[in-house]
This record gives sequence, C-alpha cells and structure tokens, in this order.
Amino acid sequence: MPRKLIKRFLPDHQKIKQNRAINMFGTLLHDANLWHLNRKSARGAFAIGLFNAFIPVPFQMYLSALGAIVFKVNLPLSVGLVWISNPLTMPPLFYACYKLGEWILGPTGHEFAFELSWDWLVTSLSTIGPTFLFGCLVVATTCAIIGFFGIDILWRYSVARAWKDRQTKRENQAKSE
Repeated sequence: MPRKLIKRFLPDHQKIKQNRAINMFGTLLHDANLWHLNRKSARGAFAIGLFNAFIPVPFQMYLSALGAIVFKVNLPLSVGLVWISNPLTMPPLFYACYKLGEWILGPTGHEFAFELSWDWLVTSLSTIGPTFLFGCLVVATTCAIIGFFGIDILWRYSVARAWKDRQTKRENQAKSE
C-alpha cells in the first residue's frame, strides 16, 4: 500500500530530468536507484526530505536532491517532502523550532518580535539565531529519524498484511472447491 500511495503522487522521472533547475546535476540523474521506489529508497528519501524541510535555507530542494544523489535514494520523494515547510507552514514551524531551542538552551533574554526589515534580521541572527538554529537542528534530526523508521515499519506492515491477505484468499478458495 505505501508504494502505491507514494507512486500516485510522484511525478514522472522523465519530466523531472528535463527540469532546468535540477538539470545542474547532469549525468548524476541517470542513476536508476534515484527513480526506483522500494522500502530502502523510500525510508532514506523520507529521512533526507524531512531533515531538509526544517533547515532554514532558501535552497532546501537542492540540498534534498544532493542528499538523494549521494545516498542513492528516491529523488522525487526526498525533494517533494521538503515542501512540508512551505510559505504557509514555515512561520509556525520555525517559531516552534525557536521555542524548542529556547526550552532546551534556556531563555535568550530577548523578546521574539518579528519585523520585516533587514536590521531586525541582522540583529536577531546574533541574539536569537543560535537558539533558533539549534531548535531547527533538533526538530530536523528528530523528524528524519521518525520518518526513516516510521516508513520502514509502515512498509513492512503493509507487505506482511498483503501476504496474509493472499494466504487467506487462497485458503478460502481451497475451502470453496
């Protein structure tokens, strides 16, 4: 079931290879392991994609693509999972990361008051930045571990259930004959 569900949402790999933005990786995209969807590639892609979703940089998709190429896991899945942190979800996610960092490291002594200005950004990088980045690292690592083992367990359960359903179906057919 996870394989069918995931494959339904993944784009065609030929379309992705033709994309100008990802074309920078050139012949590295010709590795067949980047396009296969199995338990190993899915769990690795979940770990890479979820980790990079919580890294506060504007090039998260490139980091996920690079990670998928290095670790030879499903590229579309790892890049797609980065969009968990999209423009709508980013403010609450990153604020939660900051609060977690503050909870672990202790109060920074500075109030978190957002302003849309360059001065605020520069000032906050030195005051609340380390707390925020530490919170992002903790959340990214935790989500990557949960994603890795969660999809692995879900995949194994799905395969075991499919085998059991097939066996039950055969037994029912044998009884009816």
